[in-house]
Amino acid sequence: MDKKEFDMGPIDVAWCPGCGNFSILKILKDALADINVDPKNLVMVSGIGQAAKIPHYLKCNVFNGLHGRAIPPATGIKASNPGLTVIAESGDGDMYGEGGNHLLHAIRRNPDITVIVHNNMVYGLTKGQASPTSQAGFKTPVQVGGVFEEAFNPIALAIAMDCSFVARAFCGDAEQTGEILKKAVGHKGFSLVDVFQPCVSFNKTNTFQWFKERVYYLEGPLSREEAFKKSLENDKLPLGVFYVNDKRLVFEGQLSPYAENGDPLFRREPARTKLAELIKSKKE
Repeated sequence: MDKKEFDMGPIDVAWCPGCGNFSILKILKDALADINVDPKNLVMVSGIGQAAKIPHYLKCNVFNGLHGRAIPPATGIKASNPGLTVIAESGDGDMYGEGGNHLLHAIRRNPDITVIVHNNMVYGLTKGQASPTSQAGFKTPVQVGGVFEEAFNPIALAIAMDCSFVARAFCGDAEQTGEILKKAVGHKGFSLVDVFQPCVSFNKTNTFQWFKERVYYLEGPLSREEAFKKSLENDKLPLGVFYVNDKRLVFEGQLSPYAENGDPLFRREPARTKLAELIKSKKE
């Protein structure tokens, strides 16, 4: 499929020049085109933030939710119509801070959705406060003495909870990141992809060069134990697919409406008839 199928045409893009989000947008378009995802069957779900603007720049179905609330509607959309490709996408603050509790329980439920998190280690939309993944010592206009909490580790958390697909990427490596995204979207179950994405305006510490000097690629996926050990590395930051468990049951497949008939409710004739009658009654 031609990636132009996902183009919105000439539009204003509200990111700073040099922002890593531009790279992720291009990589995502290429990856979706390579695996022939039909834009009509793709639903992008986001919360609030600079990263959450990506669905606005893709020609597809979009649900733009509240801050930290991308994963619940993504889960509901997939449960309502399992034939859709559903991607929840937002930033590290949105997904790991405000949306952290939803992330935990989505990993438990294992819906067949892909969660892409733009991890720039800062709140960029609100002008530079520390985010859950900001490293200790990172100074901001709010944390003037430097962050003193330990940074949130989404990879370690996901592996500890037996998430069915766990990966990390870097937007500065287009080819490798594209391959990771294709594997994540193709995986049957909950896929978490944490993407290092430098914020050129409000994070002068974790720059493109900073990541380039510290990242390396795993020969994964690994066993759960080895993957967890790798997730704890700090001096060097592993990239790639850490862990895969394709034996877990998928959430929407266990729902009672699909036990005897795999079709979504809206495709079943009784439901379609009742819907038509309801619409007609409202018109009258």
